[in-house]
Amino acid sequence: GAERYFTRWYKPDVKGRPCEDFCVLQHSNRRICVITLAEAHPLLQSGKTIKNINYQISANCSRLQNKVSGKSKRTCLFIFQMQGAQFLTELAPLCRISSSDGEEYTIYSCIRGRLIEVNENILSNPALLQEKPSTEGYIAVVLPKFEESKSITQGLLTQKEYEEVLLKRRCSA
Repeated sequence: GAERYFTRWYKPDVKGRPCEDFCVLQHSNRRICVITLAEAHPLLQSGKTIKNINYQISANCSRLQNKVSGKSKRTCLFIFQMQGAQFLTELAPLCRISSSDGEEYTIYSCIRGRLIEVNENILSNPALLQEKPSTEGYIAVVLPKFEESKSITQGLLTQKEYEEVLLKRRCSA
């Protein structure tokens, strides 16, 4: 379903960190966005094992405390009257992920909008993040403001542009 109903957009080298790339899956309705790791993210490279995923961003902010209410919040395609959702900027941290080699990665929203949900399933099964990053292993679901829904992809790369970035990385390595 992800390939059929979602367009892939990419944000490479977030906050200047090489290869820390994220993917935004934008639904064809142009509003709902699913935040995932891009294929080249270090956590998806062979040999990495995820040790811990933490949605506690600061002492006063946990993405797990995000409680959304409103009509049809679970259907994703028919979200109306959302209340209580945390607002995110492009560089708002969603979670922190630690790997067994001691590295820690902060996962960012990459788009502005309201946090609809975080994927709590990856807390108990972190392997989903690596095995199925575009489906069951997603990080979060974000809903951009209606008036911004057509401009959310500004600053993001298309699949083809991202492949060119990956090719340049390989050539310079």
